[in-house]
Parts: sequence; structure tokens; C-alpha cells
Amino acid sequence: MKLLIVAVGQRMPDWAQTAYDDYAKRFPPELKVELKTVKTEPRASKTRETLVAAERERIQAVLPRGCRVVVLDERGTALTTKALAEQLKGWQLEADDVALIIGGPDGLEPAFRDAAHQRIRLSDLTLPHAMARVLLIEQLYRAWSVNANHPYHRE
Repeated sequence: MKLLIVAVGQRMPDWAQTAYDDYAKRFPPELKVELKTVKTEPRASKTRETLVAAERERIQAVLPRGCRVVVLDERGTALTTKALAEQLKGWQLEADDVALIIGGPDGLEPAFRDAAHQRIRLSDLTLPHAMARVLLIEQLYRAWSVNANHPYHRE
């Protein structure tokens, strides 16, 4: 099974890339994690609808066929670490690739967001995109560690 994190945005700051890479290398071989960054649509004088539609096209271009699409959204379901661990276990049992989508500065196109298999919320706080990537991969690693009875997560 593969977890694909698709993030709209530019290059991450060095601190965020270092943190992301640290967690990414910790996953076991049977649970691959990959990050694909898609370019933010240049603003110029475009409407929000035009911007998010262009970004949706870029996102869809990198999604594996038949993958489960999970969008990160402020209106999504809040999950505890234990609930995310259960969700991860379910995804692994289904053996489908899962794409977790982090939208750009203007969010995700509403129709794309609404058509996703699932919407989850990382936090009630507004997070910088780099922080969201790091928080997401850390929580996925923590969820794996809960399921594997790994000492990383202690109750």
C-alpha cells in the first residue's frame, strides 16, 4: 500500500523539508509514503474559481488510478490519533493506495473537495502549508506506530 501526499504549493522551507524527510524514512517498506507537490496557479488577475480549477487539474494529473482520495479540509472530520490509526489499519486491509490532498492558499475546488472519499481536519487552527505537511506525515507515522505497538507512541 502507498500513502501519497499531494500538496499544492511551492518549495518547502529547509526546516520543514528536513522534518518531513525524517518522518518519511521511518515508515516500513510495506507502507510507502510519497510526496508530490503540484504548482500553485499564478494569481495574476484570476478569480478564485479559476485558480482552484487549475490546481484541481494538476492534482488529478498526479493521482493514481483508483486511489482513495482524502482531502484535508477545515470542515472535515476531526480525528484523534487512535481514530487515525484505525483508519490507517482499514486502508491497509483494503490495500488501496490513499492520496491525502493538501490544497493551496485558496483551498480546494468545492466540487473536487465534495467528491473526495473522505474529508479530515488536522486542526482547528489555520496552519502554514509547510507545517501541515509535517504534521500530517508525523500523525501518519504515529498512527502506524500505534498499530505496530511501536514505542514511538506512548499513552
